[in-house]
Amino acid sequence: MPSPKSQKIDLNTEYPCPCGRKGRLVPIVLTEAFGCNRCQQIFVVEKSEYVIEQLSTTYPYKKAWLWTGSRWHQATGWKEYYLPIAFLCGLVLPGIWLVWVLNFHIGSHNFFLVIVPVMLLEVVALINWLAYRRSLNYDR
Repeated sequence: MPSPKSQKIDLNTEYPCPCGRKGRLVPIVLTEAFGCNRCQQIFVVEKSEYVIEQLSTTYPYKKAWLWTGSRWHQATGWKEYYLPIAFLCGLVLPGIWLVWVLNFHIGSHNFFLVIVPVMLLEVVALINWLAYRRSLNYDR
């Protein structure tokens, strides 16, 4: 759903390039796409007609922008949730698991009940955190 500030993208209008290279997005004939005359990137208009998406084979996550009438704003995606997910997997879930195991499973095999799941959750948290850092580096 588009934000209240965003406007529909007109396929017959030129726009500034959202990549920040001072280029112009020119409509590509017979398609629902734009091409930048400076950086040679191709941008496709999504079905909602409020968002353009950059076509790129080297970028691991799709980059998308909303047009506000005067400039582009980057559309939000999953990368905003990487840090909270890493926090949840890295601190909250191991803490809950530790309290549960220590309260209800007292015995000689507590070490494996505690360490193995906590280490698995820490690996998931590390992967999410690294993905979050990588997505921040691509925005520069």
